[in-house]
Amino acid sequence: MTLSVSGLPLRRTSHSVLVRGVAIGGGAPIVVQSMTNTDTVDVTRTVVQVAALFKAGSELVRITVNSPEAAAAVPHVREQLNLMGLDVPLVGDFHYNGHKLLSDYPDCASALDKYRINPGNVGLGSKRDHQFATLIELACRYNKPVRIGVNSGSLDPLVLSRYMDDNARLREPQPVEAVTRAALVASALESAATAVQLGLPQDRITLSCKVSGVQQLIAVYRDLAQRCDYPLHLGLTEAGMGSKGIVASSAAMAILLQEGIGDTIRVSLTPEPNGDRTREVLVAQELLQTMGLRAFAPMVTACPGCGRTTSTVFQELAQNIQGFLRDAMPRWRVQYPGAESLHVAVMGCVVNGPGESKLADIGISLPGSGEFPVAPVYMDGEKFITLKGAHIAEEFQVLVENYVERRYGDAAKKRAG
Repeated sequence: MTLSVSGLPLRRTSHSVLVRGVAIGGGAPIVVQSMTNTDTVDVTRTVVQVAALFKAGSELVRITVNSPEAAAAVPHVREQLNLMGLDVPLVGDFHYNGHKLLSDYPDCASALDKYRINPGNVGLGSKRDHQFATLIELACRYNKPVRIGVNSGSLDPLVLSRYMDDNARLREPQPVEAVTRAALVASALESAATAVQLGLPQDRITLSCKVSGVQQLIAVYRDLAQRCDYPLHLGLTEAGMGSKGIVASSAAMAILLQEGIGDTIRVSLTPEPNGDRTREVLVAQELLQTMGLRAFAPMVTACPGCGRTTSTVFQELAQNIQGFLRDAMPRWRVQYPGAESLHVAVMGCVVNGPGESKLADIGISLPGSGEFPVAPVYMDGEKFITLKGAHIAEEFQVLVENYVERRYGDAAKKRAG
C-alpha cells in the first residue's frame, strides 16, 4: 500500500492489464468504464452510443455479444469507430454461449479488445470446464485480456453449493450472507487460477465480484483485495435509478476507493426512459474527482442558495458556468493541458461568497437579496474586477476563458519549449 498524489491510499498491484493502451492496475489512474444498452446487431445505434460514452469520458466501453448476429456485427462497430477516429477499447460481454460465438466468429474475437466472462454463466455440469477452457484458450490465441466477473445474481451454483454444504457441517454455521460472500470470492479466485493454468498470463486478468448491496460489496472487495494481486473492477450491480443509484454506488465505492481498493469503476445506473446513458460516466468521473483521485473537468463550487440569494440569477449562472466548462473541456484538453484541475466558484451572497471566491482559481460572488447589485470577481485570491449589469454571465465566461488561456496556455508553451 502506497500513497497516491492526492494523499489517499493506493492499492498497487505488481502489474497492470493493458486494454488497447489503457492501463488498469499497477498504480495507473483509476479507469472509468461503461456499457451500452443498445442491441449490438443495430450497428448504427451501437456506434452512436459507444461514441457518446467515449466522448463523455468512458475509457472502456462494454457491448453485449449474445447472439450470432451480434457477434457478426462487432467488426462493423469497430470499423465505424475507427473511421470516426475513435480509438475506444471495446469489451465483449459474454454469457452462456461466448465459447461458441468467439469460436464461430473469429473477426469478432479479433475486433474486441477484452472479454468479460461470468464463471456462473459459462455452462453447467461437465460442460462448464470445457466451455470455460475454450474461452480462455481463445483469449490466449487472440492475445486478449479478460475480466472474470462474478455476480451475486448468477453465482456458480457448484461453488455456492460446496460452501453451503461445508457451512452446514460447522458446529456454529455462518449466516447465509457471509457464506455467499465467501463463495463469490472463491469463484473469482478459482476461475483466475484455472485461467492461469490454461496459459493466460496473470497480467491479462482483471477480477470483479459484483453485488447489489452496499455493505456486502464493501465486505466482498475487502476480502478479495487481501487475497489477490489482480487489478479489481468496482461496481454496484443493479444500483438503481436516479438519486438512489447514484447515492448507493457512491456510498459503496467511495469507502473502498478511500481504502485504496479498486483500479477501474462503473456506476451502473438504470437510465430513465429515453434518458442519457452518459450520465453514469459523469457520475463516475465526479466521484473520482471529488475524492481527489483524478481530474476530468474543472470543478465548480456553488452554494445551495438560501433566503439571502436571488435564486434565479444565481442558479442560472451556476448552471450556465457548469455547462460552459463541460462544453469547453474537450477543446481545452488539447489546447490547455491541466485545465481539468481548474477550480471555479459561483457564489450567491456576501456571507461566504468573497471567501470561497478567493479560495478558488477564479470565482464570482453575486449580489444577494438587498445587496448592492455588483458582482466582484477574484482571480488567484485577489479581487480582479467588478461586474454589473445584464450580461454578468457572458462577461464571466469570457474572464474564465481568458484565465484558462493565460494560465494553462503559458504552461503548455513552457513544456513545449
